[in-house]
Amino acid sequence: MADSKRFDNYINGQWVAGADYCTNINPSDLSDVIGEYAKADAAQVNAAIEAARAAFPAWSTSGIQARHDALDKVGSEILARREELGQLLAREEGKTLPEAIGEVTRAGNIFKFFAGECLRLSGDYLPSVRPGVNVEVTREALGVVGLITPWNFPIAIPAWKIAPALAYGNCVVIKPAELVPGCAWALADIISRAGFPAGVFNLVMGSGRVVGEVLVNSPKVDGISFTGSVGVGRQIAVNCVARQAKVQLEMGGKNPQVILDDADLKQAVELAVQSAFYSTGQRCTASSRLIVTAGIHDKFVAAMAERMQSIKVGHALKAGTDIGPVVSEAQLNQDLKYIDIGQSEGARLVSGGGLVTCDTEGYFLAPTLFADSEASMRISREEIFGPVANVVRVADYEAALAMANDTEFGLSAGIATTSLKYANHFKRHSQAGMVMVNLPTAGVDYHVPFGGRKGSSYGSREQGRYAQEFYTVVKTSYIGS
Repeated sequence: MADSKRFDNYINGQWVAGADYCTNINPSDLSDVIGEYAKADAAQVNAAIEAARAAFPAWSTSGIQARHDALDKVGSEILARREELGQLLAREEGKTLPEAIGEVTRAGNIFKFFAGECLRLSGDYLPSVRPGVNVEVTREALGVVGLITPWNFPIAIPAWKIAPALAYGNCVVIKPAELVPGCAWALADIISRAGFPAGVFNLVMGSGRVVGEVLVNSPKVDGISFTGSVGVGRQIAVNCVARQAKVQLEMGGKNPQVILDDADLKQAVELAVQSAFYSTGQRCTASSRLIVTAGIHDKFVAAMAERMQSIKVGHALKAGTDIGPVVSEAQLNQDLKYIDIGQSEGARLVSGGGLVTCDTEGYFLAPTLFADSEASMRISREEIFGPVANVVRVADYEAALAMANDTEFGLSAGIATTSLKYANHFKRHSQAGMVMVNLPTAGVDYHVPFGGRKGSSYGSREQGRYAQEFYTVVKTSYIGS
């Protein structure tokens, strides 16, 4: 067993011991203890909120060059340490090392992007309809923001919330997922040395029932940005609206990947494999619904079954691994439950369905594909969040589009086709926030908006310049001569 080390919360510019500690375990090797991470109590969360509130007046009016320099320094250190931080991410979350390094690189690029945004703040200067009056429309920081992040992207999602919050002059209290606190702690360590004044950034680790509850309900927190489950997100929305706090939610998905008869079969199989199984299917943009038209259906299922035989499941740090472990025992049990549900509902198990034995003890699950499934089945309607996908046969494009939109979610949707007509129609009529043509449903850029429709998202978009919609408020000033 690796030597354990204790990692504390970061409050008001100081490292503060937790009220308790939780153990961070490697899902690829259950004997590998990454460390003991602090669990904040309510008093510590309130202390972080107070520190942020006290720091806000000075930080929100600080010079844009100072903000730029601090954010740029964070981005530079992340990129310089991408291999090391990628190792940490792969150990605690289970992404393969190449994917983990890619996520760390993305986090560094996000900080670099928002460092630039500090220098690109803009507004409007307009004439009034009244003679002798002019109008300025400007944006100002929202205030103290609480950030609640999930376990599946343990450094990228914290980055894409923290960076714009700080760039636009807000003060931050972040609660990372209790399951994977290591990357958030490493990010906080980098931020602590980048030149931000005490109180501007605070890290409080621990459970949602303690840390999350205080953040969401505190009258001194002006906004909450949350990524996580639908049930928790909806309750956060209720609580925030009740006290008139701003709220931004990214929640579930049941993303469709449409395969039309005219699709390039090899390309369609590869993008479906990437969408459904890579990152162990643990992406809100992953596709577990493969909607395939009748003419290509049988060839597609056979080609998928053949392709899946070459997918290597194993230790996330081992060279050649395509898919690492499921993140935890609880998540593994949920995946296995849905595999049982699919079989009991009458879907045909094409490939996978069981555990994989590796050199180390971990949560390894074979990528699993069902066919002969119906749109009404639970495996077609509920988010599984694991390497489990099902194929549904439809007659034609019109039926495929209707089925793709027949869901309470609307995050990402994909289509594989060589027809410009169908591609353009799908882009316009898909009820999703992001549409992919001949690309996996998972995989997005950091400089453009991210978000969905219906039950997937609530509030303004994340990432890119659109992030300012949440992290700023608009002020209109009238100036008389």
